[in-house]
Amino acid sequence: MRADIAWWELDGSPQTIDSLRAHLRDGAADAWCDVPGLRLKFWMADRQHNRWGAVMLWESGRPAVLPANRAAELIGRPPDHRAGFGIEAMVEGAYVHPGLHGLGPVFTPAGAAITSTQGEEAPCTHT
Repeated sequence: MRADIAWWELDGSPQTIDSLRAHLRDGAADAWCDVPGLRLKFWMADRQHNRWGAVMLWESGRPAVLPANRAAELIGRPPDHRAGFGIEAMVEGAYVHPGLHGLGPVFTPAGAAITSTQGEEAPCTHT
């Protein structure tokens, strides 16, 4: 397995964490649902340091063709930091949510608590 990490320093960019969150809320995350070999992708934000990025976990290497990097298009440049790592070991802990799709502030109405049923409402559709 392999993990890729990419993030942007948003200072000087026309985008903000909130505008990028809205972009994901509008369906941009769904483009990743059917990417071959992608086990997990999560987007992350660091308001304290004004950073935005993503982590992708691959079963093996990345495929040659990926969905368009809309974040790079919106921000106006490629990620400031990009790194890839081989995975040495993995474990799954004891968890409550049966699936991860649909979890996070992007999918949570403002002020609503994340419940164990979230993530079941909008699963990826695999063809």
